[in-house]
Amino acid sequence: MIKDRPSKTALRVARRRAAHQLLDQPVVFDDPLALRMAGIAEVDALRNDPREGHPVARTLRAFLAARSRFAEEYLGRAVQRGTAQYVILGAGLDTFAYRHPYASVLTVFEVDYPATQTWKRGRLADAGIVIPPSVRYVAVDFERETALDGLAAAGFDADAPAFFSWLGVTVYLSELSVLSMLESIAGLAPGSGIAFDYAIDPAAVSERARRAVEVVAARAAAAGEPWTLFFDPAQLGTRLRGWGFTTIEDLDGAAINVRYFSGRADGLRVGGLGHLAYAATE
Repeated sequence: MIKDRPSKTALRVARRRAAHQLLDQPVVFDDPLALRMAGIAEVDALRNDPREGHPVARTLRAFLAARSRFAEEYLGRAVQRGTAQYVILGAGLDTFAYRHPYASVLTVFEVDYPATQTWKRGRLADAGIVIPPSVRYVAVDFERETALDGLAAAGFDADAPAFFSWLGVTVYLSELSVLSMLESIAGLAPGSGIAFDYAIDPAAVSERARRAVEVVAARAAAAGEPWTLFFDPAQLGTRLRGWGFTTIEDLDGAAINVRYFSGRADGLRVGGLGHLAYAATE
């Protein structure tokens, strides 16, 4: 992140999420507020944008849609078990709190970089989207502060289970920051859990996938948000179990495609770099 500047990649993610609503049928992740949050008024311009038909753009759209659906599916299960706290780490322009029925039975903590939060609240106002009373904004710089300290000040109850999502963030942080956050969540009240995504070493994927990764990573770096962190799935799983997570799921690209993209006529699929993971305590 560049000091005092909102995240540029957050806007790009919002635009891809909006494009998914228009260009990919059936949608994997339904977000009726995506276009408004992305500030897109000219729907036809987005629908006819040739860049959105590029294979890299399609693959990225697929992953963004899948990771949001993955997180909200596991959130739904947590709510059914009685969880009443939802923490969105690196919320960006996420729209959950403003569209989902479960938002009415949850306290939703949106944690993000201060400048990004200020910018988001301005976009909500511009779009005419009302902020519900259940939302708590928690301004945190993940590399300099602990999210749990910020959450405590915002009324988070560490003695009650909570569900966390952490999407599109870990690749930009230090290993220490990510591992410390995951370990802290494992130490919360039993029944707590997290859905997150992470990237594996580009050297482990095909040459074609590696070239696509280079394109996306170069754009992020040019925006001042370079990719810095990659994980080995087996080593990460060992750490999660060691901290006390008792239920763990880790989906690679092939597993994501089987779960969310099987039988599609448009051939929409994710690549091999990104993983979706879920970890919870009992």
